[in-house]
Parts: sequence; structure tokens; C-alpha cells
Amino acid sequence: MDWRMTLTDLLSPAAVISPLRANGKKQALQELAQHAASLTGLPERDLYEALLQRERLGSTGIGDGIAIPHGRMAGIDRLVGLFARAEKPIDFDALDGQPVDIIFVLIAPEGAGADHLKALARVARVLRNHAVLEQVRLARDPAAIYAILADSAAKAA
Repeated sequence: MDWRMTLTDLLSPAAVISPLRANGKKQALQELAQHAASLTGLPERDLYEALLQRERLGSTGIGDGIAIPHGRMAGIDRLVGLFARAEKPIDFDALDGQPVDIIFVLIAPEGAGADHLKALARVARVLRNHAVLEQVRLARDPAAIYAILADSAAKAA
């Protein structure tokens, strides 16, 4: 991966979920792990455990209603992202204490090293753009959300 990687390098149209119907953090992570399993072929349980294990280290809720749960997995050869807009905000123990409605999951190969961190930084940078965030929150259709993210990725490239 190089520094020009964009969100669309991580995310496919099939990896956008809207609305995500979950009543709490664990249920949201389970739903997202299930979706990630269907995209990657990795075991759902292992994906869920990887995401949950990372949350135990500290919340991935970065503020402004955004969370970026992430984990490393064996059996995957590239970074994979999933985007979800929650139907109703979820308590994610975020840094600012606010509930989360925008979730971007990042699954990385075990040996991803700096690429994993660069991808996390790229995702955070795009989602912290208030114009992008506002558009994504207003969009209901997964295809429309993907188009907004792809457009913002193209502009940032």
C-alpha cells in the first residue's frame, strides 16, 4: 500500500451498510463481523473476537459520532474496510462521551504494520471532514453513501 491509498481502495459498494440496526456496541460489532465474514471469507467469530479484543484496549470511538473499530487477522492478504451508518446512535464509550452513528471497520492482515496505521489515519481524516460527515449522515442509500465516500476520496487524492 502506498500513501496515495484512498477509501475506495479499502471499501467496495457491497461493504456499505445503511442502516445498521444495532442496540449496542457488541451487537454492532457482531453485525459488522457477520458482514465482514461474507466479504472476506474469514470466520465471523474470529472477526468479532478481533474487533472486541481491540475495543477492550480502549474505545475506537474517536468523537463526533465516529468509531473506527479495527483488528488484524490471519488469512487475509489486503486491508478491507466496511462502512456503516447506524439507524440510531449507539453508546460506544467514545472519547467525547457522545454516541456513535458512523462506523468504519478496518480489517488488516496480521503483518500489515505501518500500512494498517496509515489506513486508519486516512479513514479518520476523511470522516473528520464535516462536509463529508454531514452528507453521509443525510444519505440513506448505501450506493449514495459509497458515492459520497468515493468522491471525497478522489478529492483527497
